[in-house]
Amino acid sequence: MCGRFSQSQSAEIIAKAFEVDNVPSLSPRYNIAPTQPVGTILQTGEQRKRQFQMLHWGLIPSWAKDKKMGARMINARAETVAEKPAFRAAFKQRRCLVVADGFYEWKQQDGKKQPFYCRVNDGQPFGFAGLWEHWEGEDGEAIESCTILTTEPNEIMRPIHNRMPVILDPKDYDLWLDSKVKSELLQPLLRPYSAEEMAVYPVSTKVNKPVNDSSELINSL
Repeated sequence: MCGRFSQSQSAEIIAKAFEVDNVPSLSPRYNIAPTQPVGTILQTGEQRKRQFQMLHWGLIPSWAKDKKMGARMINARAETVAEKPAFRAAFKQRRCLVVADGFYEWKQQDGKKQPFYCRVNDGQPFGFAGLWEHWEGEDGEAIESCTILTTEPNEIMRPIHNRMPVILDPKDYDLWLDSKVKSELLQPLLRPYSAEEMAVYPVSTKVNKPVNDSSELINSL
């Protein structure tokens, strides 16, 4: 599962990492929670050009009668994403990258849940494999939302949690974003990220409260 993550990089760094030129000025975020806006990279239009867009975290299927359904759709399992009614259409046609530079997982130890911060070694922003969807309510309200795919944990994550978000290799971004690519060719991308290229360490339980959102949350204990 991925229920909290960070994105503290500048617009300039994100634009360079994801090869986009329309990234707005962003405030650093250290405790992004479900149902909040998240930065994503989409590839739309005839020119298939990458663009940065803020989406609601928690995918609302186009057929959903109530937008509240999205609160239960913050993650999609890579193993079943092609089959689940809530995700299969988006998996075929509406894939995105969710911009992040770290995420949190919790481990049960000493009778409490200890949070851990997980990031890639180079400290650069990376893209979670994501899906996006467009939803319209009966009152005309329109929401574009997204979900983050999860997979089996790698060696460094396994002692902490039985799932981890899918972090894509930058060389695979184009393949993932291209809606013309058949979905069955994408399954090899939905693998655990290399444990050797990650750092994981315990952090303060202050991250447990979404109202806390400062750089001290990612400091090692």
